Amino acid sequence: MQNPTTPQYKTISVYTKFEPFYVRESQGRFTNLRWLCVLLTQIVFFITPWLSWNQRQAVLLDLAARKFYLFGLILYPHDLIYLAMLLIICAFGLFLVTTIAGRVWCGYGCPQSVYTLVMMWIENRTEGNRANRMRLAREGWTAEHILRTGSKHLIWLTLSFVSGFVFTAWFVPVSDMLQALTQFRFSAGVTTSILLYGGLMYANAGLMRDQFCRYLCPYARFQGSMLDQDSMIISYHPQRGEPRQKPGADRPANADSCIDCGLCVQVCPSGIDIRKGLQHDCTGCAACIDACDHVMDKLQLPRGLISYSSARYSATSKTVTKYSFITTVTGGRQRIS
Repeated sequence: MQNPTTPQYKTISVYTKFEPFYVRESQGRFTNLRWLCVLLTQIVFFITPWLSWNQRQAVLLDLAARKFYLFGLILYPHDLIYLAMLLIICAFGLFLVTTIAGRVWCGYGCPQSVYTLVMMWIENRTEGNRANRMRLAREGWTAEHILRTGSKHLIWLTLSFVSGFVFTAWFVPVSDMLQALTQFRFSAGVTTSILLYGGLMYANAGLMRDQFCRYLCPYARFQGSMLDQDSMIISYHPQRGEPRQKPGADRPANADSCIDCGLCVQVCPSGIDIRKGLQHDCTGCAACIDACDHVMDKLQLPRGLISYSSARYSATSKTVTKYSFITTVTGGRQRIS
């Protein structure tokens, strides 16, 4: 018999076991806006190194020659003060945008989010939708599973190393790289750059995805200190949504509460439940808004159960039906325009 006076010890793990989750593909206006940002950023990234200016590469950050070519402008090492000023302006701009509009940079402009969205699109095209991916996981490594998963990783790797080639072309003349490619004689520096960028893109955007934002990105940790009660964030409106009532005979015909369908959780790349309030895992991608609005449309109820609004507004308002990226904060209260 155990002595009651013996102290009891409980082992607490420092790490949380990762539970795989399967993200449902989202559709809607904010998803379309994210794809527009993907298109614009990738056009700039992939096209810029191929542009010419006065018989040379238009944009070339030539570290070996210690010259930065920006169209008609040539910068030297002693001009780096301008780069420092630009980075400071960008940092303050990021803090300002976060204070006013939340994590819109994370959701729409961050390379991690952009490439994660692309990788997930490839996954849905090769392995199928959420239900099909769950089926493949249950069945184990069947021939179909191996073929689909192998195709996915092959496309991921191809895209990653092509992106690594283009990234390196920002620092090494693209004409030299093309000549080296035809001869399969890349220098050690170029080879390292392509492999490093491609490998990180494959690991971060393909394998880790939003786990990178959750555990490695410092911005996710300190962004909460830049928000206040009037910052625009993705919010669930409990005054309207609670108590949750599933569709059925007991649900009133005029009820506009949450039906607890779980779609907002299924489409979230981080696998969080936005109904539990603001969490540092939320990257502000607004996939949950698109999913919830789709359900509200089917139920012929007003949109906005989940929307862009402030914490102060969402805690008190029951009728959030209009929202945008432009908000005006006046007198401690938010007007959504």
